[in-house]
Amino acid sequence: MNTLVFGGNGFIGSHLVDELMQAGHSVRVFDRLPERFRFPRPGVDYRSGHFGDAFSMAEALQDIEVVYHLISTTVPGTSNLNPVADISDNLIATVVLLEQMAKVGVKRIVYLSSGGTVYGNPINLPIAEDHPLHPICSYGVVKVAVENYLAMYQELYGIHPTIIRPSNPFGPRQGHLGVQGVIATFLARIYDNQPLNVWGDGSIVRDYIAATDLVRLCRIVGELSIGGVFNAGSGRGISISDLIAVLIEVTGRQTEVAFEPSRKLDVKEVVLDISHATSSAGWSPSTDFAEEVDRHWRWYSSLREL
Repeated sequence: MNTLVFGGNGFIGSHLVDELMQAGHSVRVFDRLPERFRFPRPGVDYRSGHFGDAFSMAEALQDIEVVYHLISTTVPGTSNLNPVADISDNLIATVVLLEQMAKVGVKRIVYLSSGGTVYGNPINLPIAEDHPLHPICSYGVVKVAVENYLAMYQELYGIHPTIIRPSNPFGPRQGHLGVQGVIATFLARIYDNQPLNVWGDGSIVRDYIAATDLVRLCRIVGELSIGGVFNAGSGRGISISDLIAVLIEVTGRQTEVAFEPSRKLDVKEVVLDISHATSSAGWSPSTDFAEEVDRHWRWYSSLREL
């Protein structure tokens, strides 16, 4: 199938490109910047453009069967600093994309939403897809708004969306600048013998998923044209304190932990119910958490040793 990956040069996008190509699909990438950690892949049709530019997106959509929308210009920890930019760069730009899809006649879109922010503080655990949506940061609010626009374009124009709500993806090629991705950030600080800064007392619980497991679900729902909403996670939670213990064991390095005041935007606990993806798409995560952390650590260490 002919696929178009918006954000295909980013962390998750680059893994999705690998997954789609390995499965024999034609891959076109639309992104602002080239990949940060490797050269362009032979056989990929790379298109450079600004997300939200109608003309560029319309050109990229030609002859495409499935769109994968992975672009986000904000992260949960920074989105509240400029909600107007969050709305403009992500919500409005996505509506422009949907308009172009309707005009060109591309019907299938797989959208990467958020399983860590759209639900807010959970009423019950694990969180199923029908849990009420109560985001407490602009990032989550915009993700929910995009989901609603997808439903509107499905009703009015026959767009066929699949929404994936991932937990916390991690793995090689993830950035490590401290704005998103606690595992990548902590591994970088451990490598540099710097203290780990923790918001709160370390009791916050998150559900972590290997990027390779996440993109496998993306590929499957695209191939099978399965619509609807799917959580994507490991199905189990790990506290920040327990995560640090795993990182110390994997790296073999002791590290100082600096506890900072908690933030109101941080949901206290997120563990996703992934049974819907398992039963409907035949998908389940297959990566061992500690082994993937070790793979991430070895990749990062080799990068720093160049």
